[in-house]
Amino acid sequence: MASPKMLKLSEVLEEIGMSRAAFYRMRARGHAPRLIKLPNGQLRCRRADLDSWWQQHEQRAA
Repeated sequence: MASPKMLKLSEVLEEIGMSRAAFYRMRARGHAPRLIKLPNGQLRCRRADLDSWWQQHEQRAA
């Protein structure tokens, strides 16, 4: 079984077109895509979680 695609925080920020500060404000309100903290302290986002987040926001905008 292949492991899920994991995106770096910088890749997520680039895709959604948001600054790190704005992303962390959104995350504090519980509105950001789910992140996973790795044992080395780095943050990653599963591709599936980001796709799901996009889908939720597209539905709200419709």
